[in-house]
Amino acid sequence: MKVSYDQEADAVYIELSDKKPEGVIEVKEGVNLDVTEDGIIVGIELLNAGKKIPLKSFLSYEFTPDFLNKAT
Repeated sequence: MKVSYDQEADAVYIELSDKKPEGVIEVKEGVNLDVTEDGIIVGIELLNAGKKIPLKSFLSYEFTPDFLNKAT
């Protein structure tokens, strides 16, 4: 998993898989899911991220496989 931040767009992107997204599902305004043709979520985009989450702590957090196992 990779987390990146585009300061100019104020967008956070969480890449969950290396698979190529074939579509986008808008969950709510400013929150988009990139999905494969089969509907598998491969990425999460948060627009206007600086207004929604504490970026400094979020971007410094290490998302490890152990964290993901606990979150599911």
